[in-house]
Amino acid sequence: MKPELILTILVVLLAALIVLLLLERRKREKAVKELIEYLTRVQDITSLPEIREMTEQSTGILQSEIYKVVSLLKEAYSSEHQQKKYMADMMSDISHQLKTPLTAVSIMSELLMAPGVSEEQRLEYASRIQQQVDKMTWLIRTLLTLSQLEAGTLEMKKEPIPLEQIIKSIRESLDVMADTSEVSLEAKVPDGLEVAVDRHWFREALSNIIKNCIEHTASGGYVRISASQTNLSTTITIEDNGEGIRPEDLPHIFERFYKAKHTASEAPAVAGNAYSVGIGLAMAKQIIQNHDGTIEAASEVGKGTVFTIKLFS
Repeated sequence: MKPELILTILVVLLAALIVLLLLERRKREKAVKELIEYLTRVQDITSLPEIREMTEQSTGILQSEIYKVVSLLKEAYSSEHQQKKYMADMMSDISHQLKTPLTAVSIMSELLMAPGVSEEQRLEYASRIQQQVDKMTWLIRTLLTLSQLEAGTLEMKKEPIPLEQIIKSIRESLDVMADTSEVSLEAKVPDGLEVAVDRHWFREALSNIIKNCIEHTASGGYVRISASQTNLSTTITIEDNGEGIRPEDLPHIFERFYKAKHTASEAPAVAGNAYSVGIGLAMAKQIIQNHDGTIEAASEVGKGTVFTIKLFS
């Protein structure tokens, strides 16, 4: 081969090598620039950018690792934010619910200390103060229990229990309430049907639902409890023929202290007022969820409401 040709080939190869090095450098500079842009966007932890494939292997791996770390930080941030919001909402609920009984206690205390009050009046005022104190005590304890349930820190001691025993115990405690309201409290539970539940807390959940049904069923109505079981789940149904719940209120009845709206032209007993205030249903739902179960409600204004509970454990 001629020396001139060899020299030409060497020059071409050297030129090609220089071009490749320049291209590689530009690719690296582009990859680094993209990575810097990505890091800039990542600083806003509330809106994590989507990860993209990068042609440069090392920078691509680095971007992937950054994405993982920031994802974990974002998750922690979100969790902390939700906890703070939950505590703020809880404190707002407690403050709002305690305002009325505290005002009543203040007024009754002033009346109690007023001159010229008879002994009979003093006893009446003292009794009313005690009623309000009992109400506040119950409210605080219930809210603390609900917060423990929602946080998953309240242990459920599950054991196989005949459902009929739980229903019988609930009926014995609510029979007086049902009789006073002239509401028929009926139960039809198959013999031998067992559920794996915490006796105390599951009874509390069912009691709260049944109590709501009785409270919102007119004289002469009924509340019926039934159950069935398959290999997959146990279904408990609580049905009444009471006021019913408005469609716009139905999705919210398990919310803590939810209050349904009704127009001024409606009578107080109309469905807009049904299941309006309280934490009984919110607690019932949380207890059932802590038993790996679900609860749903279906209702029609003026015809009644059906609560369906399913346990899968």
